[in-house]
Amino acid sequence: MNNFDVIVIGAGPAGLLAAGRAAELGSKVLVLEKMRQEGRKLLITGKGRCNITNSAPITEFIKHVFPNGKFLRSAFSQYYSDDIIQLLQDYGVESVLEQGGRYFPASNKSADVLQALLRWLKKLKVEIRCGHRVEKLIVEDGVITGLRANGEEFKTGQIILATGGKSYPATGSNGEGYELARQLGHTIQKAIPALVPLETQGGIAQQLQGLNMKNVKAVVWVNNKKAGEAFGEMIFTHFGLSGPIILTLSRIVVDALQQKKKVEITIDLKPALDEQKLDKRLLRDLNEHGKKKINNIFRNWLPASMIPVFIDLLKIDPEKECHQVSANERKQIRYMLKNLRFIISHHRAFKEAIITAGGIVTNEISPKTMESKLVKGLYFAGEIIDLDAETGGYNLQIAWSTGWLAGNSCGKLTEDKA
Repeated sequence: MNNFDVIVIGAGPAGLLAAGRAAELGSKVLVLEKMRQEGRKLLITGKGRCNITNSAPITEFIKHVFPNGKFLRSAFSQYYSDDIIQLLQDYGVESVLEQGGRYFPASNKSADVLQALLRWLKKLKVEIRCGHRVEKLIVEDGVITGLRANGEEFKTGQIILATGGKSYPATGSNGEGYELARQLGHTIQKAIPALVPLETQGGIAQQLQGLNMKNVKAVVWVNNKKAGEAFGEMIFTHFGLSGPIILTLSRIVVDALQQKKKVEITIDLKPALDEQKLDKRLLRDLNEHGKKKINNIFRNWLPASMIPVFIDLLKIDPEKECHQVSANERKQIRYMLKNLRFIISHHRAFKEAIITAGGIVTNEISPKTMESKLVKGLYFAGEIIDLDAETGGYNLQIAWSTGWLAGNSCGKLTEDKA
């Protein structure tokens, strides 16, 4: 009863792709998932919309992956964005291309993506058992022979470990897969939250809570040296900063905070204007509206909810008329519009991190098959590997591609035996 060609541990995106591909090649496949339902984390990706993939070509794509995007060349060359879009289309999910090369299901429902994958697996007679926690991988003479789950033994020569990282632990990603791999001698790069919101000192962010900013530039400063920048959208929260550009920069920030370094982020609210052009704009507006109060002219430069915060930071009398604003005050206004500064005190926890940085080091995995270099018959797929990427569908594509490649490698071995 418990003999299988391939057993996949984890029913997330990587595990489901791995199972489906192995089954397509004739393998008898079992998926073991410790949660009570499949794809819990997939359901919450892209705020429930599911950012399926990105349209970037492979050479561009790997630039968005850390710490070693080149590891994925082989996986991407065999299974890439067009392939997952086609698979979903075959099972009833149309995809739409949005800004930044991001693909979403036309329905905007991640549940549709999950259901399409489950229909695919059902057609291929893949068996999925939920509520099964794997306790141990069984190895004899350096070769996988099976595993134990819920006190029961399962026999197989091929196991694909696709248990995810540590982010959103409520979905089942709590790092258990790292321990299974560690017990077999694998090296684990310390897992840290990635694509995670940031906490700031002081009350500025809190005063601006809920304000969404578009077309701004954020710059990270580590020990007063520029360490990275991103342009786009962000949001102020009750604890600090979040939104796409903040999440993108959080990798640098978390790393620096772990090393106890001083971290600051400056927000350039007028990135389209250099200092000189911005100064001309300010001077023109102040001259044109000389009799207006400075409080009112700020409406030309900032969202309404930001004005009292700015006035307070600048320590300018809001009743002062524009023609009374000194050159030095104008300089201060200009500087703050280009450098709204926040000291970063902490990052949020794994339960708020979109993904995990760290995991099984890539130099212990074959990039051509996803097989362990230490244990024959053990494969890895998805977030458990020490690979993470920026927002925009990149992380899900890593899961699709590594999952498919691991399943393909196992399935071919089944074919060869047949």
